[in-house]
Amino acid sequence: MLSAIEISRNTKLEPIGTIGERLGIHAEEIIPYGRHIAKVPLHYINEEKIKKSNLILVTAITPTKAGIGKTVTSISLSLGLNKIGKKAAVALREPSLGPCFGMKGGATGGGYAQVLPMDAINLHFTGDFHAITSAHNMISALLDNHQYQFHNKPEQLDSIVWKRVLDVNDRTLRNIITGLGQGSRTDLVETGFDITPASEIMALFCLASSLEDLERRIENVVLGYKQDKSIFTVKDLGVAGAITVLLKDALMPNLVQTTENTPAFVHGGPFANIAHGCNSLIATKMALSLCDYVVTEAGFGSDLGAEKFLDIKCRLAGLQPKATVLVLSAQALKLHGGVPYEETKKPDLESMKKGIPNLERHVENLRSFGQSVVVSLNHYPFDSNDEMEYIRNWCKDRNVAFVVNYGFEKGGDGASDLAKAVVKAIEESPSASILYTYDDVDPLKIKIEKIAKKIYHAGQIVLGPKAESKLKKFEKMGWSRLPVCIAKTQYSFSDDPKLINAPKDFTLTIQDVVINAGAGFIVAIAGEIMRMPGLPEDPQAHRIRLVNGEIEGLS
Repeated sequence: MLSAIEISRNTKLEPIGTIGERLGIHAEEIIPYGRHIAKVPLHYINEEKIKKSNLILVTAITPTKAGIGKTVTSISLSLGLNKIGKKAAVALREPSLGPCFGMKGGATGGGYAQVLPMDAINLHFTGDFHAITSAHNMISALLDNHQYQFHNKPEQLDSIVWKRVLDVNDRTLRNIITGLGQGSRTDLVETGFDITPASEIMALFCLASSLEDLERRIENVVLGYKQDKSIFTVKDLGVAGAITVLLKDALMPNLVQTTENTPAFVHGGPFANIAHGCNSLIATKMALSLCDYVVTEAGFGSDLGAEKFLDIKCRLAGLQPKATVLVLSAQALKLHGGVPYEETKKPDLESMKKGIPNLERHVENLRSFGQSVVVSLNHYPFDSNDEMEYIRNWCKDRNVAFVVNYGFEKGGDGASDLAKAVVKAIEESPSASILYTYDDVDPLKIKIEKIAKKIYHAGQIVLGPKAESKLKKFEKMGWSRLPVCIAKTQYSFSDDPKLINAPKDFTLTIQDVVINAGAGFIVAIAGEIMRMPGLPEDPQAHRIRLVNGEIEGLS
């Protein structure tokens, strides 16, 4: 089989205007970024059409370091839906340069289920990440200028909580000191860099419903605390309008195409282990306005991405998935069954059976939200028939729809069975209203506790002194009704990445909590979470190069 990048080069792309015209976007209104990428004006969002469309969520069991195949499944499901005669699109997050040049090498799907042009999407694309980085760091510069201009005056802030961001994995920037060599009017400040997908600007950008809402959210961002300990926001700094201007064009969703020339919206990119892990609300709504079926993906396992998609994004926007696809691989189940990663490609039915509790936990969790679940086995050539049949029978015994997805190898034809199963699930038992994990009126500590116990199956939560003090402070400041976004490892239900499979009755320790008032949620930090990742010993950058004018090393 050809490599992902070879398949992408061999695919004949259609002009992006043609893709837009099929969706009903007028040629003169589409905003092209070259021949195969475009932005779509926001006025194509139609709230009445959204109510009639079918939103499908794709999530996964607890992933391995190689991933599970959610993006391949999301793209191939959209291809399969088009193959069986449905008007469908996929809505995905944009890749971050950090992982592309670090571990992954790309995030546009794989095999015959890709969004294209993959090299452009994986790299600078339409500049959205650069715009968000610039907007975030412009606030930093303006905030430092405020401190400089009001040095030793009542207006000078007592403390700053706002850092800078960069879309590069650079561990040396996690902790820095600013103000060196600037003279007596500048204090030395301990600060640092986060990666751009961890920026609150990214989080609020992906939850904004309009330019006006974007500006309102930017105004609410907390930058620090005044001398009297009251909050200081972007509104107080007086620059929300300027920051909105930097993001004006970026807010329009990006339209591209798949390996089968079907529409794809790729927009926004917060990580799911440190943020809410969903593509932009605007892109999701745009796709729902223009198509009858929309497939969207939530990052990492359902304990992270799906929980946040449902409890934060859907709660905010009033969205309602009609079905949820739970992706798994036999390889991942073997890992949860105790097999070393290097051995997971070998047939091992008994070890796979030992990993089944992880699948069971994710199915139970999704059903607890009121979701109709379809289990999709992402097929690999090394999967044995015995392993696939065991999972099929396991699902049948529990009345869970099950499909083997061959989308990676066969594109839409390989995902047609999955598409039919999803349509059947929607038509026979459309999901009822979402049963949220917690209520808006619950105290913040109770919200954290409900997620930990209901979704993670923890026995108890422990709040560190800093977290407990800040939660009380946040509630006094009127933030008690905000949803909670727990930041934790993606490799376990717990806060310990080594505690695999389906642990229960463990203690989840919340070390700190952070207010993201602009995004509209509280971040509760569990375990060791790096908001600025580092590079591996052998980064993918070693393999990315130009060969005869073609980019190699992306996948």
